Amino acid sequence: MSAPLVTIAPTATVREAAQIMREKDINALVVTTTSRAIVTSTDVLDSVANGDDVSETPVSEIMTTNVETVTPDLFMEEVAAMMINYGIKHLPVVDDDYVGMVSSTDVAAQLT
Repeated sequence: MSAPLVTIAPTATVREAAQIMREKDINALVVTTTSRAIVTSTDVLDSVANGDDVSETPVSEIMTTNVETVTPDLFMEEVAAMMINYGIKHLPVVDDDYVGMVSSTDVAAQLT
């Protein structure tokens, strides 16, 4: 899993999200909302492809809400199965609060 977790406010722009992802060399950010939410590089690309003004569009308009999460003690095979079943590439790791993010790249590195 990647830690420390990188977050972004829902009011931040899509451009700001893209810049953070590029600077940190990551593909997903946890959005600091009351419900579980993330924004991914795919969300950013979709926004650009839709012709959104990424300098004006807030992350809250493109983020994924009610995301699946995993606990730190979950076995990597179970994480991989969740990613396959839900068709996703990122899972926030949650204990009492967010503690990190596990990606399909993390899973592949551990299982090969």
